[in-house]
Amino acid sequence: MSNIQLANNLRFLRIKHKLTQDNISSLLNISRQAYSNYETNKRTPDLDSLLYISRFYRISMDELILGNLKRTYKSGDEKYLDDSASYIICAKEKNTDNSIYISSEEMDFITKIRALSQKSKQKLAGFLSSNF
Repeated sequence: MSNIQLANNLRFLRIKHKLTQDNISSLLNISRQAYSNYETNKRTPDLDSLLYISRFYRISMDELILGNLKRTYKSGDEKYLDDSASYIICAKEKNTDNSIYISSEEMDFITKIRALSQKSKQKLAGFLSSNF
């Protein structure tokens, strides 16, 4: 069954949170092409993926699948302006079914790293690789 609204919502949320298809596909442990097919309505995510995506964006599955998030966002619902919604407490470890639990302190650190310039990120990466 086709769900154009779901495809639109997946694309809207990804762009709203300044994520790439690569970012989301790696969280879901699928290929970028597979995720692209979700956004273009060529394939529908399985139930586990839908649940994971809804938790990632901190919205209900009803909102994800049936809601018109573009209209909700335009109507002034500030919920979708919260950049912290890009983070979750539990993330899938790449290439496994294991979970990684991220503390509030770690989430704050990640947020600060994302705000750095590319040059500062490279310096930080160099510092970390030389000290560990």
